[in-house]
Amino acid sequence: MGRTVALANQKGGVGKTTTVINLGAALASLDRRVLLVDVDPQSNTTSGLGFPKENDGGTVYDALRGEPIAIKPTAFPNLFLLSSTRELVGAEIELVDVPDRERRLAAALDAVKGEFDFILIDCPPSLGLLTLNSLCAADAVLIPIQCEYFALEGVTDLMETIDRIRASFNGRLEIEGVLLTMYDERTNLSRQIVDDIRSHFGPKVYRSVIPRSVRLAEAPSFGKPILAYDIKSKGSEAYLALAAEVIGS
Repeated sequence: MGRTVALANQKGGVGKTTTVINLGAALASLDRRVLLVDVDPQSNTTSGLGFPKENDGGTVYDALRGEPIAIKPTAFPNLFLLSSTRELVGAEIELVDVPDRERRLAAALDAVKGEFDFILIDCPPSLGLLTLNSLCAADAVLIPIQCEYFALEGVTDLMETIDRIRASFNGRLEIEGVLLTMYDERTNLSRQIVDDIRSHFGPKVYRSVIPRSVRLAEAPSFGKPILAYDIKSKGSEAYLALAAEVIGS
């Protein structure tokens, strides 16, 4: 049975989508079957793998409506996608009176979980119904935190939300790990933030650190993970190292 990990942080721009795509590809390169689930209405995981943001049927939006899903193979071996669409933006309103509305995604993924070693969910930068569905479907949460000022802003709210979901909806939910992203080794600020976050979260912080990288930023515009775009880059090395940690944990 595969392990389902939601990547969540209500603060935007912390590297959730970059990590979903590139950790997924790194795990796939290590012979794991990986499904990426795009639960963000911005649909950046979908477009970052070269797929259109239109609803061509079987998307996450359809899953939340209780309709069949369509899992798409990507151009990267062992890597698959359950795509998003702009229609997701209205899903929270449409589901407000639906029974068990927080478990719609879990029900859809339970049907395919046995086909994959890992399912990675890209959550939106909010703590609404879409993120609630993601956390109810997950076994664990991976929290990306950027190495910038106010890095821990909002993380307390996320941890409280995780505690409430664990108590009310999903007792198995645990913290998979904390990932430091956008690290700039040239600055004292980045080094100080790394020390602060490691002090705050202890052994839950991955040893692997994702660097700030032009190549990482460029890859989605070509619809490719960094391993397919520039395998010799520091970004590729970092995500391969992270994948080895995730597999070994």
